Amino acid sequence: MDNRCSPRQFLLLLAVVSSSTGARAGTYGYADIGFKASFDFRPNNYRPRHFTALSVVTMAPLQFFILLAVVSSFTGAGAGSIVFGGGAFVADFRPFGPYCSTTGNYTIDSPYQVNLVNLMHDLESGAIASGGFNDSAAGQAPDAVFGLIMCYADRNSTECQNCLQKATSKVQLICPYSRVMKAFDDTCVIRYSNESFFSVADLSDQQPVYFSDSNLVTGVATMNATRWSLLSRLAREAAVSESELRFANGSALYSDSQGTSQVMYGLAQCTKDLSVSECTRCLSVFIRQLLNYTSGGLRGYSCYVAYKIGEDLGITNWPATAAQPPLGPLPPPLPAPWMTLQPQDPSSPPRRHKGGLVAGITGASVAFVLFSGILVWFMLRHRTLKAREHKHEVFGDDLLEGESFDEGTGPRRFRYSELATATSFFSDEEKLGEGGFGSVYKGYLKDRDLHVAIKKVSKSSQQGRKEYISEVKIISRLRHRNLVQLIGWCHGGGELLLVYELMPNGSLNTHIHGHNNVLSWQHRHDIVLGIGSALLYLHQDWEQCVLHRDIKPSNVLLDASFNAKLGDFGLARLVDHEQSHTTALAGTMGYMDPECMLSGSASTASDVYSFGVVVLEIACGRRPIVVVQDSEEYATMHLVQWVWECYGRGRIIDAGDARLNGEFDDGEMERVMITALWCAHPDRTLRPSIRQAINVLRLEAPLPSLPTNMPVAMFMIPLVHQTQGERGATTGSSSGSRSAGSAGSSIATKTSSLLR
Repeated sequence: MDNRCSPRQFLLLLAVVSSSTGARAGTYGYADIGFKASFDFRPNNYRPRHFTALSVVTMAPLQFFILLAVVSSFTGAGAGSIVFGGGAFVADFRPFGPYCSTTGNYTIDSPYQVNLVNLMHDLESGAIASGGFNDSAAGQAPDAVFGLIMCYADRNSTECQNCLQKATSKVQLICPYSRVMKAFDDTCVIRYSNESFFSVADLSDQQPVYFSDSNLVTGVATMNATRWSLLSRLAREAAVSESELRFANGSALYSDSQGTSQVMYGLAQCTKDLSVSECTRCLSVFIRQLLNYTSGGLRGYSCYVAYKIGEDLGITNWPATAAQPPLGPLPPPLPAPWMTLQPQDPSSPPRRHKGGLVAGITGASVAFVLFSGILVWFMLRHRTLKAREHKHEVFGDDLLEGESFDEGTGPRRFRYSELATATSFFSDEEKLGEGGFGSVYKGYLKDRDLHVAIKKVSKSSQQGRKEYISEVKIISRLRHRNLVQLIGWCHGGGELLLVYELMPNGSLNTHIHGHNNVLSWQHRHDIVLGIGSALLYLHQDWEQCVLHRDIKPSNVLLDASFNAKLGDFGLARLVDHEQSHTTALAGTMGYMDPECMLSGSASTASDVYSFGVVVLEIACGRRPIVVVQDSEEYATMHLVQWVWECYGRGRIIDAGDARLNGEFDDGEMERVMITALWCAHPDRTLRPSIRQAINVLRLEAPLPSLPTNMPVAMFMIPLVHQTQGERGATTGSSSGSRSAGSAGSSIATKTSSLLR
């Protein structure tokens, strides 16, 4: 669908705006995303309509500049004013991976959009007036919209109010035309749906919270026990809290592994619509998923938990007040002078009528210029549409007109009709799976006698479009036996489609954690080498350095012979070999380098960290987060930390996958897991390059000598980006480096049977 104004809509808008110069003044506000306009002819019971930025930003340039000229002319004639966010811009609302539905989308000016605009207004004004939370509904079925917004309790009133205003105004930009939307950033959460979701906790997504002092800890048992006790108590209190933000905060004494006594501060929060049981359930799940850092938390759509050691969370209760009104309903336009009769002050000078004459002449001149401009615009647009007609007949509507793709050798552009036929018009019977930004279908290209996998990328998501462009522009240029081959693409027919070679054995994730057909050790060892070979090509052997940024088992596919092929380059970035860093951070929780989450920059070292976690997952058959028990209490710890404790006790083989029944080479298993620990070292400067790691795995270099206790990294943002050097742990025999147990080895000892 073309989101730009139609000529008829544009003419009507111009007529309305132009009429304001001779009738009553219009008021225009630009508050972060678009116009909030009110005109004198609106019904008394009509709330302000929002001309969203989607309508304004996607105008043809000529339309926009003409409109801007008309609106700007009001300032000289005294007919209106332009207000930019109350005089100052506030920080943008940047949600973490928002969810946007892609089916049953609403259309411009539909009843659903009208209800959505009114709902956002109600949520904003209600939340600001009541103290940071509001849930409401607008309209009647089938166009009813249900919504909720809440500030996180560790944000002050200014941050909260800014987020409430920004989030409600940006929903149609974040998820254009979606009937269901969910998003949160580090200050507030907002969501809406065409179905009621109140009173049920949504656990579909979580975002880890990292504070500046989020270092790994060694006294895991004591820290976990204190944190579990504190947050469990706060969860119970939050569940029955009557506060508007429904949270509880408190503190407890904590002693680290050196015996130093400190204070642990905690916070638990739920959305107010949840029942007591649902609030408790949501918080309990989040508490169990916390990682072992000195501070951190998890945010989600329905609840939030956080904790810090040695520093409070800065919670300030801000009172609900009417002293700071929302951006809400704009005041009615001022009446025209001739519409209101007022007695004239005898002492005032007689009125002059020259102003009206000047305004009339100005209005006529502007109208003439507008008419001429519109006529020229229509002529140019007609010519452009004619020129595109043949191309659209072949490929369909182009969703990425501003992007250029190399159509030389290698992957080619497909017609939409070809791919629709290959997948039986994308029937559910051909669907192989669904990911964060699209679905994957099995297809058959008759002209090539080739079975393929076709990924339909979500076109309504800006992130989905970015990933599509990244895939086509990066993976189409790469050639390696351990990379998934891109056969072609299509951005026509109103869809974004990627065509890959079909991997008969699916993703590595299903084979590692599936209950049937357990992968043999030989297959696992070959897969580890295959992933490493792909990463070596990306980091060092291609013309530029490719940062994958999302290495995980579900992005490793297996062909008919179980050869590993790395895929999904939607988050990949190209950098120079001398740089090997990018300031944009991306990835999946559990596989991301903790230091990168604080510095905000990804690098070859962060890819190597992800590789190390995946290798441990392959060898151990466990997910990145494992559950441990100590003193009848359950807690979680990262797989790297758990394996390191086994290594420190000299029993790293015990961490191997029990489903293998001992059918593996002990030397190979030890070499693989120690190399993986080296790659996942907490200090990125002590990690190997991918070439060093592969040399150890191929027996071309000795095993590294690692400390028996997992080091505690002191994270700091690097001032100078430098290439990942050929430095790391010292190499040598590992037999003498595992004599002493780690500080947390008691947990591993007590829970070995439980976890296996």
